[in-house]
Amino acid sequence: MASLPMRSFLASRWKELEELRDPWLRVAEDLVRYINPHRGIFADSDYDKWHERGDDILNMMPKRSVRTLAAGLQAGLTSPARPWFRLMVADPYLSEFPNARLWLDDVRDRMMGVFHKSNFYNSLHSVYAELGTFGTGPLMIDRDYDTVIRCRSFTFGEYVLANNPKLEVDTFGRHIRMSALNLVRLFDEKVLPTAVIRAANDKPFSKFSVYHFIEPNDGKYPIHPMEREKPFVSVYWMPDAPNDGIVQVKGYSELPIMAPRWDTLGPHVYGMGPGWEALPDAKQLMVLEMDKLTGIEKSYDPPLQAPPDVAEQGVRSMPGGITFVNPNASNMGIRPLYEVKPDLSGLKDTILEVAEAIRQTFYADLFLMLSMSDRREMTAREVAERHEEKLLMLGPVLERLDTELLNKVIKRTFGIMLESELIPPPPEELQGQELKVEYVSLLAQSQKLVGTVTLEQFVTFVGGIAQVKPEALDKVDFDQLVDEYADMLGVPASVVVSDEMVAQIRQVRAQQVAAQTMMATAEQGAKTARELSAAKTGDGNMLDQVIRNLQGGYALQGVPGGM
Repeated sequence: MASLPMRSFLASRWKELEELRDPWLRVAEDLVRYINPHRGIFADSDYDKWHERGDDILNMMPKRSVRTLAAGLQAGLTSPARPWFRLMVADPYLSEFPNARLWLDDVRDRMMGVFHKSNFYNSLHSVYAELGTFGTGPLMIDRDYDTVIRCRSFTFGEYVLANNPKLEVDTFGRHIRMSALNLVRLFDEKVLPTAVIRAANDKPFSKFSVYHFIEPNDGKYPIHPMEREKPFVSVYWMPDAPNDGIVQVKGYSELPIMAPRWDTLGPHVYGMGPGWEALPDAKQLMVLEMDKLTGIEKSYDPPLQAPPDVAEQGVRSMPGGITFVNPNASNMGIRPLYEVKPDLSGLKDTILEVAEAIRQTFYADLFLMLSMSDRREMTAREVAERHEEKLLMLGPVLERLDTELLNKVIKRTFGIMLESELIPPPPEELQGQELKVEYVSLLAQSQKLVGTVTLEQFVTFVGGIAQVKPEALDKVDFDQLVDEYADMLGVPASVVVSDEMVAQIRQVRAQQVAAQTMMATAEQGAKTARELSAAKTGDGNMLDQVIRNLQGGYALQGVPGGM
């Protein structure tokens, strides 16, 4: 139990986590100012005035690049249009059983159905945008009565994080502004502040601050006895509420928060994304855009000089306007104060260079390379090679996303479906076996592309040798070759026939071939017999000779000593 009273402990805990986040918050404010103005919550007023941001954005290339990155990751890693993962078991032998393979595919299809039915993909797109901008993108998955799961993404500034000794995020906190009406709907009125109860009747949409913590359950919170053994705990807290401010406490069987980072620096809990690298270029781009606009404005409407007497009547600069000047003035007339000839062409070239650098930082050139190609037709090999290049650039990031995001998403969703009895009983072969996840998305398959190329080259090589030496085909296990290739391409298990079924098919085929051979032999024998029966004997023909030889042979069989 904490040494401080619970109310003071929770207030101190939030303050401590905020202090750990402060250095990152300053950079995040610049990322919002110059790259993605409609993300990030740094004050309560930001919830209502986020639309007033963007005054410093003079070129939308940084924001468009973030959007392209988020869409590219969604399509390449977790596309809603195709399966992007499959379930397997650690023992490859068990995966060969037809019942096991069909069960694994069935469970995967059920999970894909849950993802489609819920708001999972919408939330995931926001996570990718947060990763690209700030480098950290938390996602919360909770159970839902109607859609099985309910997802919630967060933007930088509204949450705090902490690591465990393994440098894995295991503590999450957030500050929420909730209406009095929703507070009454979600929580028991007995645990809410009196001000909330009054507002629910008079001003139901007035907002109140709520703090939410999710962390390992070490027994310090007053949790229900039935949930004391659960490894994680969720605590809702309001400073002015009774019962030490605690509004709700419940347990979780697995951590409902995923907090993927694009990249990390040492033991720091928050990540750094492409936005950090693009920030100097984004600042430079806005300055260049301002210079361009200023140059254009001065070239069309330059500062003027005029005789002193013009000051009384002013300058009528509108079309058709007349300004009267003193003809005796030494500087008669109105003319530009100085000549403005900005190098707009060179300025535009510099802007394009900086904008292209930002696009490359966000990998926009990689995700759009196929659609931007000047050629309308590309061979399959060219497409494969370009996907391989994409993977080379994003490989380390993809590995981190698998570990910190997708693995946990699948584990969390599977656990919720299992508790909701939406997972069918496994076949006998898989009883007690641990499941593992293999990703078959476009980017994941690109990672395996090298293996498929190797297999293709091997088959081509052996096929060439077989033209001269057919025995070389004996060195190839073609059944295993098909299995390996299908595995690399992520082909569904229901498409590839198991080894046992193949053996049965071949046995039936062999029996059919043997029966056909026997029938062909019998027909040939019958035909020969018919021809022999129609032949004449006793004329010294061939048939007569055969009969004599047979008769002689039968005679010799009874003579001792043989021939």
